[in-house]
Amino acid sequence: MSDTPKFEVIDRRKMKADEEKGSGETAAQTAQPTHPEKPAAPGESAPGPRLVVNEAKRDAETTAPADTAEQQLAEEMPPAPTAEESSKSKAAYDASAQRLEDLVRAQNPAVGAQPPVGFEHLVQQFYLSAMLQMGAGAQEGQRPRVDIMGARATIDLLGVLAEKTKGNLSDAEDRMLQSVLFELRMAFLELSSMVTVASVPPPPAPKG
Repeated sequence: MSDTPKFEVIDRRKMKADEEKGSGETAAQTAQPTHPEKPAAPGESAPGPRLVVNEAKRDAETTAPADTAEQQLAEEMPPAPTAEESSKSKAAYDASAQRLEDLVRAQNPAVGAQPPVGFEHLVQQFYLSAMLQMGAGAQEGQRPRVDIMGARATIDLLGVLAEKTKGNLSDAEDRMLQSVLFELRMAFLELSSMVTVASVPPPPAPKG
């Protein structure tokens, strides 16, 4: 499986403010007068550049524990949108989706209204993706294409979903999620054991 590409979420609301702040700091630095360095006293080392930032960072690393992945993600993400921004965005999204659905139904009158997306659709999407990555759905006579590491990542994502939604699901939703996870994990165990056996080299032939 290829490495997951790293992306960065850019908060466009801060871009203009950062540009104005940067231009102001540049002007202040340009106008700041320079002073000659004070000569070193006898017995003292000559003054020179000091990496104060690096030293402070090194001291912080030795005294403070390493940030967790969740803390690092929180620091890299921009501020959450306001309730008004979220409401306007959802309203615009719903209107655009409805317009596209109306266009599709106008071209195909037999197509009914699309049912609302629920939790079961999300679980089903993970299930189908993992099964396809484990070679299911191959046509008869064709060799199935297996992405064992991709299947593992998909199953792990479904496990994260189960952990994060614990206590917030109905009995039916929890039973469906646990059943799907069990089936996928058992299929993965069977497939991974076959891959392991196939990768073991055969024993050398006895010398006659």
